[in-house]
Amino acid sequence: MRYGLRPHDHSMMIADMPVHRRRLLAPGFALLLALSLLGACTQASHGIASHDVVLDNIHFRVVTIELARVDLGLHWRDPETGQPFASIHALQAWGTAHGRTLLFAANAGIYDARNEPLGLYVEDGKAIKTLNTAHGNPAAGNFSLLPNGVFAIDANGHASVQTTAAYAAAHLQPRVATQSGPMLVIGGKLNPEFDAASDSMKWRSGVCAPQPDTVVFAVSTGPVNFHTFARLFRDKLGCRDALYLDGTLSQIYVDGNYYGAPAFMVKPYAGMFAVFTPSTTAGH
Repeated sequence: MRYGLRPHDHSMMIADMPVHRRRLLAPGFALLLALSLLGACTQASHGIASHDVVLDNIHFRVVTIELARVDLGLHWRDPETGQPFASIHALQAWGTAHGRTLLFAANAGIYDARNEPLGLYVEDGKAIKTLNTAHGNPAAGNFSLLPNGVFAIDANGHASVQTTAAYAAAHLQPRVATQSGPMLVIGGKLNPEFDAASDSMKWRSGVCAPQPDTVVFAVSTGPVNFHTFARLFRDKLGCRDALYLDGTLSQIYVDGNYYGAPAFMVKPYAGMFAVFTPSTTAGH
């Protein structure tokens, strides 16, 4: 895992240097900055934008996906072997082997003790796991903090986040869908079960769809409680409905870096969101 300095950290380091050293460094730094900006522009040109957001002195990595420009998919098992990918690195390697470059990845919803999705899981239009409407099962952990919900993208490329009950009533036919919980924001209001003073602090990830053609993912780069994490989506990201994906082990891969939980806390995933683009070396 690479935890580099943020751009403003580099600026402060350079500002503290003697003038003669800054002059020597300037050409090299200018090249490095240009390459960094080029990388950012490359990602943005593929319909992916990534930036840092701060709330209550906690940093969050936020990634915006434009569905009209990229194909956001779900991946659980290797279609050739049937074995779970289990990690972002393994998914990346699979993509490379098939001439595709991984631009973005994030773990999907909560899973059970058998390392299988605990609720609805739809990949390429196929429902591999059905909607879970069990109520208040303590063994389900955060999934049982009601209401839980579903993130889905339909055949027209329209994304939505709904409570499980609303999703069931809508009778959607999604291209991809994952069920998780709890809902963070419901109709513009924070989940009433959240306590601002809670000391349950975890690395956390979530998703929302502020517009039907836009999906926003976020992961905390430090421990945070549910209340603060939900406020991020409502107050900073403008989401009227947002869904918790997972905690403690959550990571996002974007811009060639991992954000979120430390590597030693990551466990095998059951389902990952991903955006690939054809590799520049494909066919060579």
